[in-house]
Amino acid sequence: MSAPRTTLPSAPHKKSGRRLHPAWIVAAVAFLALVGAAGFRAAPGVLMVPLQNEFGWSTTVLSAAVSINLVLFGLTAPFAAALMERFGIRAVTSVALVLIGAGSALTVLVNQSWQILLTWGLLIGLGTGSMALVFAATIANTWFAKSRGLVIGILTAGSAAGQLVFLPFIAMLAQDPGWRQASLLIAAGALAVVPLVLKFLKNSPADAGVLPYGADAAAEPAPAPGGNPAPDGNAPGGNAAVRALQVLKRASKVRTFWALVAGFAICGATTNGLIGTHFIPSAHDHGMAETTAAGLLAVVGIFDIVGTIASGWLTDRFNPRILLAVYYQFRGIGLLVLPLLLSATVQPSMIVFVVIYGLDWVATVPPTAAICRQVFGADGSVVFGWVFAAHQLGAAAAALGAGAIRDVTGQYTYAWFGAAAMCTIAAVISATIRKDAGAPEPVLVEARAAEG
Repeated sequence: MSAPRTTLPSAPHKKSGRRLHPAWIVAAVAFLALVGAAGFRAAPGVLMVPLQNEFGWSTTVLSAAVSINLVLFGLTAPFAAALMERFGIRAVTSVALVLIGAGSALTVLVNQSWQILLTWGLLIGLGTGSMALVFAATIANTWFAKSRGLVIGILTAGSAAGQLVFLPFIAMLAQDPGWRQASLLIAAGALAVVPLVLKFLKNSPADAGVLPYGADAAAEPAPAPGGNPAPDGNAPGGNAAVRALQVLKRASKVRTFWALVAGFAICGATTNGLIGTHFIPSAHDHGMAETTAAGLLAVVGIFDIVGTIASGWLTDRFNPRILLAVYYQFRGIGLLVLPLLLSATVQPSMIVFVVIYGLDWVATVPPTAAICRQVFGADGSVVFGWVFAAHQLGAAAAALGAGAIRDVTGQYTYAWFGAAAMCTIAAVISATIRKDAGAPEPVLVEARAAEG
């Protein structure tokens, strides 16, 4: 049984060259939503030391809260992609932002370690997971028939922009008047975007009476509500959890899927898990002021925007597997030398590291999403959700592992070196992804035929 198709006008977006296609309005609102949801991504590294000072909690306890957050951040993503197909992008995004706001606001009431696991871990983890990078892939695949790599790059940069916007203010508030006010700022940032999402974030081009941007009216199938054209036997009105698990079952039979999973797990470990969580505490161990270290991470955010958009542009033009290999190897070199660069003051060599690491931070997202779309077709957004789940599981393991290493050895050096080695592994894995990954692999067709 096939999913119902929506009838669209021939090509209304071509009526006037001066009219802005609604896809760009949706992309702009999606960007702002990602900015609003990104506040917490900047918080753990800044708030870890103030919480330790007030409550006496160990680095491992706080790292565990971050790890729970990252696990849920990742595991929620593929189901969120399916929920967007089932209930629409707007509804899922609004609920996610409310969860982030509630979790951040309730953090001000904590006085026991298990409570920080509930707020930082459960509530914010579920909310940010539903606003994960799979959201960017879903918007790009639903609303754009061309320039998808560029759009994913721009939307992914929204998370970096959120870090850039929130991090300096969180760092200042954490010192005076205190970390509770910083938590309220994160909540306000997430909730402020909800009205814009409800008013302007339409679920699909059909809702606006147009085709996806750049689509050919004669060749482009109408998108399913809130998502991609649904493959036969997977109508978007079905059970979202079943859809996500069915996609996982099909994708797990494809070698390219596991290569992407392995590489993206290492990507998460070396960004959100390690640098995002432990860079500021590590710099503090070397005598650097927390506000100074937070400023360095903000600079990472600036160059992350540039690097991710550039990566999207490159992905539209070059082999994504080669781009991934280059990105991972450069990241590994940076992590290898980082222990030599940390000191009480900011040296020119540290600025070079911050710039290069910023350019590389999530530059891996556009080529990874592109490979998912090329190989898995209409399942691409949900498959990317599962790949992103691996990203966050890697991040969770690194956040917890680095915290344990710090408690045992008194420093983070072994964590940096281990992450550098993992990046080399990711580069090799990415370079050996099938060269014909631009065409759907036969196992998917066979699997669908068997299930149909």
